[in-house]
Amino acid sequence: MANVIVVGAQWGDEGKGKITDLLSRSADVVVRYQGGVNAGHTVVVNGQTFKLHLIPSGILYPDTECIIAGGTVIDPKVLIQELDQVESLNVSTSKLKISQTAHVTMPYHRLFDQASEEQRGNRKIGTTGRGIGPTYADKSERTGIRMIDLMNPEGLRSQLEWTISCKNVVLEKLYNLPPLNPEAVIEEYLGYAERLRPHVVDSSLRLYEAIRRRENILFEGAQGTLLDLDHGTYPYVTSSNPIAGGACVGAGVGPTVIDRVIGVAKAYTTRVGEGPFPTEMVDGVGEILCDRGAEFGTTTGRKRRCGWFDAVIGRYAVRVNGLDCLAITKLDILDELDEIQVCVAYDIDGERCENLPSDPRQFAQCKPIYETLPGWKKSTENCRDLEDLPKAALDYLKFLAEIMEAPIAIVSLGASRDQTIIIEDPIHGPKRGLLDSNGQPV
Repeated sequence: MANVIVVGAQWGDEGKGKITDLLSRSADVVVRYQGGVNAGHTVVVNGQTFKLHLIPSGILYPDTECIIAGGTVIDPKVLIQELDQVESLNVSTSKLKISQTAHVTMPYHRLFDQASEEQRGNRKIGTTGRGIGPTYADKSERTGIRMIDLMNPEGLRSQLEWTISCKNVVLEKLYNLPPLNPEAVIEEYLGYAERLRPHVVDSSLRLYEAIRRRENILFEGAQGTLLDLDHGTYPYVTSSNPIAGGACVGAGVGPTVIDRVIGVAKAYTTRVGEGPFPTEMVDGVGEILCDRGAEFGTTTGRKRRCGWFDAVIGRYAVRVNGLDCLAITKLDILDELDEIQVCVAYDIDGERCENLPSDPRQFAQCKPIYETLPGWKKSTENCRDLEDLPKAALDYLKFLAEIMEAPIAIVSLGASRDQTIIIEDPIHGPKRGLLDSNGQPV
């Protein structure tokens, strides 16, 4: 048995969906533990593309139970659309379970999110506008609607009549927006409740039972380490905790049941939305990475900002997540470059800094200090073993492993399942390094 957490080691969009899908073949249960429809995981199987926002990537394996845990926030309308899409592609959703304690995104949450972001002007955060932050805010204020409330028609009606009357005051007075019709919202969400009712369970109990049966459990995070509410580049962060510690809180399990944590990082760095980005390239190389890597958000379609690999934030991700190993994705996107740069430290007012500063003003002033490595100028998309890689590509991976002080377990060279080099299976393999502290294959 192995219980594994998969986390993003950058600002999200690292390719967690593909890595989760790969590891799901060895998992009995896959758990999504935080975030909402602001996340997007793209998985390509046999030439067919699945774009998932709430449903765990493990849904593509018929014998794998998938759980949307209590730490998530659920937009039932979007979830039902996603269920319909997956089922239309002949994928069963019968083993999907939804936590009864997960909070529900309501229409006023989306309206608040979009209006608030517009009011910020040049101080905007860059949210997806999907209502995630306001849903988590209501959760913290203890005024939220949970899935268990959605299953109780009389209780839901009473709760929403009061809540919507309060929210309408804010919509009208603060944002100058028309009020919501309480009856229309109630009827709409009661309809969603009936569709989702067969899937709603006590997910923490189900996980406890799976742990007692010694099943393999894969915990799937959304977003990335640098977007964590408490440990990310605040205030340009999400409203939940994508880091590994958030898996225990979001899923309702104890930390002693976790066996290992795998971090997913691109072979370069991207960021979507606002906020400082020290290694961002606004020149031709950035455009090459964007075009070759198809760097457009799964959820919003927004163009991602592209930059060189940042080992400072990488080391930070290793530290705050306790990463056992790494999955490096999109190595093939670098195939055509003559040389590749890696940010190994920052320059802040003339002083070298090798650790991520907590002060956002300092972080905004960081200038990258680079080491330059040769490119390999050869396609890697058909490589299936380490020895198939060009020497310069293997040297690049060794350099990343050494500077981040974390072994590399998986290398992804394309969107399809088979475009992958699995050096160690983080679920069934021994807990050891793929590349040792000297960057050598073991």
